Amino acid sequence: MATIDYVTLGVADTTAAERFYGVAFELGDRVRLRSTDEPTSGFRGFTLSLVVSQPSSVDGLIDSALSAGATSLKPGAKSLWGYGGVVQAPDGAIWTIASSSKKDAGPATRRIDEFVLQLGVEDVGSSKQFYVDQGIPVAKAYGRKYVQLGDPGSPITLALYQRRGLAKVAGVPADGSGSHRLSITGDAAPFTDPDGFEWAAAQ
Repeated sequence: MATIDYVTLGVADTTAAERFYGVAFELGDRVRLRSTDEPTSGFRGFTLSLVVSQPSSVDGLIDSALSAGATSLKPGAKSLWGYGGVVQAPDGAIWTIASSSKKDAGPATRRIDEFVLQLGVEDVGSSKQFYVDQGIPVAKAYGRKYVQLGDPGSPITLALYQRRGLAKVAGVPADGSGSHRLSITGDAAPFTDPDGFEWAAAQ
């Protein structure tokens, strides 16, 4: 028990969201949509991260997202850890696109090597223990700042990040309230974690 099959994003307009995701990224059934009018404002406490092989692939996906209606939060740029940028989808979800490489080794592609769901939590240590108690093991841990959990072969990787730190990476203020507009579906029993993220069992 440690896999995430897909995430469901709550959106105000499912038709518009389907159009956006059909153009911006090629995620198959790993992202699903549901219509909602649940109140939400500011940072929703999570980001969705796409890891690709090289900078030109990062730029290609960012350009696709912007052309489809996303807003740029951080343009593609080099950093200590590689190359990446951040966009916000029209539905409000924040997407980071990154590569550990700082140089291109070939033509750009749209291949996604890893899909990571990063949850911004108030206390990484406590949340880590909560997930371990649910039967989801730790895969990697970097002190009380960042933790990866679950099966390395999961379609979507789960990571815990300190909320303010994650907001900083995303380029937005950390304040936010209301619904996360996110549901996580995998092989765990249904539960709600200490930060209000809801998990559903696969049907």
